[in-house]
Formats: sequence, structure tokens, C-alpha cells
Amino acid sequence: MYYIGVDLGGTNIAAGLVDENGKIFSKGSVPTGRGREYQEIIRDMAALILELIKGQGLEVTDFKSIGVGSPGVPDCKEGKIVYASNIKLRDVSLREELGKYIALPVYVNNDANIAAYAESVAGAAKGYKTSVTVTIGTGIGSGIIIDGKIFSGFNNAAAELGHMVLKMDGEPCNCGRKGCWESYASATACIRQTREAAEKNPDSLINSLVGGDLDKIDAKTAFDAAKQGDKTAIAVVDTYIRYIGEGLANIVNSFQPEIIVIGGGVCKEGEFLLEPLRKYLRENTFAPAHNIKIAGLKAAEMGNDAGIVGAAMLRE
Repeated sequence: MYYIGVDLGGTNIAAGLVDENGKIFSKGSVPTGRGREYQEIIRDMAALILELIKGQGLEVTDFKSIGVGSPGVPDCKEGKIVYASNIKLRDVSLREELGKYIALPVYVNNDANIAAYAESVAGAAKGYKTSVTVTIGTGIGSGIIIDGKIFSGFNNAAAELGHMVLKMDGEPCNCGRKGCWESYASATACIRQTREAAEKNPDSLINSLVGGDLDKIDAKTAFDAAKQGDKTAIAVVDTYIRYIGEGLANIVNSFQPEIIVIGGGVCKEGEFLLEPLRKYLRENTFAPAHNIKIAGLKAAEMGNDAGIVGAAMLRE
């Protein structure tokens, strides 16, 4: 039997056909379409799935289920999306609506949880029962896997680790609070910190790398300059890594996962990022004082396929 995974985003609907080992053997995408009604979105989702099935010479009966990952808050038990901020979905039962087109069981979960689940079943956390995946991008997304299952919490809104407070009355966060982890450790925060340092140190290599145009600074700029020995950039990267590390230390102290997986563009820095983070965890978690093995730390492996694979492997 095969499985169907759908990654429902604000820009695109991506779908894939997945085997029992978590391998995608066919995939495609269509635009979500900003501001469209949910009926149109679900119709296009169903059409994409049926097109993929037909393209492989298969039938709907060759598949066991459909999993859908969506931003926002799901009702996993009912197969419903309660709220999705960037898509017109409010209290929409995907199980019921998608079932009008395709007669298969439909499972739903939050996209960050699904990325974590993908790493657990087919990626960097495969073989571990307890893991946490942290995706660093515009904000910080996260998912918690306990005993091989997604931890969704009482109201299906758990694992918003990017919004644990790192600093009382600190930097403002998009959520409306101040001092959230993502205000210090997201890619957006890294860009802000790099820019502030470049403004104070105009002779820094940071300025040269962007041709003096600070609007061109991205989350990679400070890392590139630091690798070339620029002192200003090294200070930026060291501070940024400590911010990431402090959040990870809180996660280790709270959950004691076997493995933490880091995703997002920043994980492309590889060991330049990961080794200092491992050192930070060794020195700043409660575990070492009691000779408890601290969590391992790895870069994510699933990349853009995480949403499809994680969704496809969803079970009730």
C-alpha cells in the first residue's frame, strides 16, 4: 500500500505519493491562491492528488490514507483545520471536504509538527523514540515527538517553542509579546543583529560582502564573514549561537529528548553551527551535573520534502 501527503502552504499546495518507507515516488504542486475560498482550495488539492495517482497508473484503492499538513491550529481528532492565518480556512473539516472527492481516510496536523514527524520516521531522527525538531527561518517552528508520536498538547497547539521567553521585556515579537526565543534566534533576528553590528563597525567585512548595501544582508552574511576571520562577524555569530543554544538548553532541560534536529537555512552552516551548539549544551544543561547523557544534535535531512513525507505517514 502507498500513502498520500499534502503540504498546504500559503503560496503552494504540494502533494506527493509516498511508499511505506517514506520515499516519495511522485510529486507536484499548484498555487494556493491568496484569498480564495476553501472549497476552491480543496478542489484543486483533490485534482492534484488524482492527477498524480493517474500519472503512475495507479488507483485510489492502492492507497491507504491522505495526510495534510497546514499552518495554524488543527483539530487532529476530527480532521479539521480550526484556524490558518494565511489561508481562508476556519473550522473546515478536510476529512469531510476532501472525502467528497477521494474516498480515503484523511489525517490533519500542524505543518511544524509534520516536519518533526518526517525527521522522526525518515530523516535525521529516525530510530529515536523522543526527538525535537526546531526549524529556524523567518520565525522558529518546532515539533515534539514522544514515543514515536506527535505531541500536540491538550488543544492541539503545543510545541510553540519559538515563543518561550528568553528575555523579560526584551525584543518585540510578532506574537505581541516581548523577549520570545524567535526574536533572538530566528533568521530574521540574525539579520537584525548583523545589520546593527555593520552599522556600528563600517570597516567590517560584513559591509564589503554586501557592497555597502545593508539591505542585502541575509542570515548567511555574518557566517560568511566570520569564516574569513572578521572580528565583528565572529562576535555576531558567537552571540547568535548562544541565543540558539539557550533555547535548546531549555528544551533539553524540559523534555530530555534523545536527539534535537535543526532545520531551516541556517542548518546549511553544518558543523560551524552545530559544534558550538553541542558545546553550549554540554556546558549549560542540567543533565551533565548528574551524568545524564545529553541530547544529540543533528542537521535536518528531509528538506522541502518534510511536509509531504510527514503528512503521508500520519496515523490516527
